[in-house]
Amino acid sequence: MATQDEVRRIAMSLPEMEEAEDRFAFSVGGRGVAWVWLERPSPGAARAPNPEVLAVRVDGEAEKESLIALDSDVFFTEPHYAGFPAVLVRLPAVAEGVLEDLLVAAWRIQAPKRLAATLER
Repeated sequence: MATQDEVRRIAMSLPEMEEAEDRFAFSVGGRGVAWVWLERPSPGAARAPNPEVLAVRVDGEAEKESLIALDSDVFFTEPHYAGFPAVLVRLPAVAEGVLEDLLVAAWRIQAPKRLAATLER
């Protein structure tokens, strides 16, 4: 079971990762890597942060669909993310090692090439 504290620990261990001051979100080079899911509890209602779900950048729609097919108890999406390269991750259901792999991969996707080349994970 992962928590936001685990997300923060992993994310901030990556080079030049920054945490947003106004919300639970991480970026590198100004590009979003992972952020708290803003859930719409009912149609027309305002979106509200759901601290048990993390949106994580992936390398395209095919990767997102593969993750969901692999384990729909951990990974899912919603219409708001249709066509957008991010998957929603249920933190209580994801293993720490899987979470770390996802965050490192997302960081590599978003980091400037010169910076991504420096990571030895």
